[in-house]
Amino acid sequence: MPKIIENILIEKFKETDFFSRKDLLEFYKNFEPNLKEGTFGWRIYDLKSRNIIKPLKRGLYTISHKPEYRPDISRDILKLAKEISKKFEEVKYCLWDTDWINEFSQHQSSKKIIIIEIEKDFVESLFFELKDNFKFDFYLNPDEKTIDFYIAESKNPVVIKKLISRSPISKRKENKIKFYTPLLEKILVDLFAEDKLFYFYQGTELVHVFENALKNYTINYTKLFSYARRRDKEQEIKQFMNNNFYDLVKEIIK
Repeated sequence: MPKIIENILIEKFKETDFFSRKDLLEFYKNFEPNLKEGTFGWRIYDLKSRNIIKPLKRGLYTISHKPEYRPDISRDILKLAKEISKKFEEVKYCLWDTDWINEFSQHQSSKKIIIIEIEKDFVESLFFELKDNFKFDFYLNPDEKTIDFYIAESKNPVVIKKLISRSPISKRKENKIKFYTPLLEKILVDLFAEDKLFYFYQGTELVHVFENALKNYTINYTKLFSYARRRDKEQEIKQFMNNNFYDLVKEIIK
């Protein structure tokens, strides 16, 4: 595809929140009236592979001018990641901490919880492995009482729980350590679904978190809603988004 057409495409769509496959086809047909479906499919694949456009959901795209979500990794996360990747090398897991949410929230929380999720058959093994090697306060699948009476008072809480299958996670490498972290889509759904654990990011604070995340980063709504469905929260989270960010998501939630 000539570079000049690519630049025109970017200029045309960069100010819109999203555009459809049909919009893209009509754009190309201004330059290639006889464009075949197979060639058009290749055009879309090429644009996505070169990170010029990003899919929001099936048949809906946006220009990739928003940065990739890549939060800073703390020393504590790195220490834990090193141990987990060494002892559970072939197992799916992810870890993060709630300091990441301060980027999106209205009020900066001083409360930090480290979250570690791993395949269900390894949850207890991981708990005892880390408990024997670190001086954090570890909590295994905490219930509401544990959250209220212990995690809320702990200075260094680490929650270990089951990783839901097909969770949106990705691999990172820091200081030669390879480990997994959740994608932003997963974090948003988890904040919404686990209101007891993430009690300090509920109510109007949750609205601020979602709004800033949706505005500042490209969200793959297919991944977000698919994961929400696995958590039995798809309709609830769609209603929440529709009620609070209608202009941002009205075409996406259709």
